[in-house]
Amino acid sequence: MRENKQATGAGADRVSQGMRCAFGKNVGTAARVKRGQRVISIQVDPEFYLTARDALRKASMKFPTPCSIKLIRGHEHLKGLI
Repeated sequence: MRENKQATGAGADRVSQGMRCAFGKNVGTAARVKRGQRVISIQVDPEFYLTARDALRKASMKFPTPCSIKLIRGHEHLKGLI
């Protein structure tokens, strides 16, 4: 994300270039994410499933949107752990 700062105050119109060469300075980073798009994906052994699920739950709290955790494959190995 970039921001083109505008000069304010008396005489700003003589100092400022307006939108000429308005590339701006870097002020941050962002990603466009669509609904249902996978953002984080991890692969673990079955004995570490609960630890990985807890880590993903904690990571989801850092995102500004509701998140869900889905087990894509390997559920047949987790019969005794869940």
